[in-house]
Amino acid sequence: MTRGELGARCGLSRTTLYKVAGRLVDSGLVIATVSDAEPRRPGRPAEKLALNPAAGRHLGIDFGRCHVRLAAITVAGDEISTVGGTHSPAAPWSERIAVARLLAARLAGAVPRLGLLGDVGVSVAVPATVPFAGQDERALADMLGRGLGARVRLGDGPRLAALAETVWGAAKGLTDVLYLELSERVGGGLVTGGVLHRSAHGRSGAFGHILAEPAGAPCSCGGRGCLQTVASTTAVLEAFRVAADLPQLAAALSAGEEAAHAVVRRAAIHAGRVLAGLAKALGPSMVVVGGELVTLGPPLMKPLENEVRANVVTYRSSPQMPVRRAELGDFAAAVGAASLLWSPSDAASTQSARA
Repeated sequence: MTRGELGARCGLSRTTLYKVAGRLVDSGLVIATVSDAEPRRPGRPAEKLALNPAAGRHLGIDFGRCHVRLAAITVAGDEISTVGGTHSPAAPWSERIAVARLLAARLAGAVPRLGLLGDVGVSVAVPATVPFAGQDERALADMLGRGLGARVRLGDGPRLAALAETVWGAAKGLTDVLYLELSERVGGGLVTGGVLHRSAHGRSGAFGHILAEPAGAPCSCGGRGCLQTVASTTAVLEAFRVAADLPQLAAALSAGEEAAHAVVRRAAIHAGRVLAGLAKALGPSMVVVGGELVTLGPPLMKPLENEVRANVVTYRSSPQMPVRRAELGDFAAAVGAASLLWSPSDAASTQSARA
């Protein structure tokens, strides 16, 4: 757009807009060009401002129990690059950070430049299952910032995945989305009005600790019968067969083993009921389900979707709420972390903030 067009959009005074635009051009984040295709008029031709695709990329890092995944999004938001690596579950933070630096170098194709946009910093997804080495969140952010050489913003993996699926994935183009993640940990997030919901203390999305089975098994949170105890990867595999893994469960489903279908159906029904309750209260335009368990496909998704639709009231004035499988897979949290810096949906980016 020209400066005049930008001024009409944002309502800034001419003086303020020219000052801000000038700083952005000087910094290299914005470029000013004159198109040869424009018809020639008397006077100085109007420059058009655009984001500079060569200015850098927003970087998101997902530190998991035994993996590190990175996603980089161009300034213009037109390209996402991803790369991942692994380490032992007991790896110290120094080793995890070293893996992240090497992966960042691979993305950049040169010497690691984690502070790709200087003051913007790096957004990091750290799930609750990763040990904080006895540190609170501010201390962890400080430690990661020193190791990565950039300001760090911490985020919760499932909540960041919710943002990623809204901006780039299954719910792209929508602004009110409910996301549930069924993995080793059951969690999720809510995007409302295009903004990732934070809550008073930044800890919304603990859907795994909603009551699903009143007389169910004890949960790590101190409660009993939480969704975590019936719909997490661990809970489903333990209910199916001792020492089984997801590929074995998937094979059993393909072979038509009733025991496999029964445990997956049970998890799906409980997850669907929880989602239905949340959907009735929050009224999203779409429900997205992600995590390891969705790789099981229809045996999980079909009964889950049926349960949601059976328990959510549909009004004549509104269409039926769709339930979709997540599209971004293992890199959803990393993409969501990078999206915090790229997307205007959440402007705050202080080091101590937790998304």
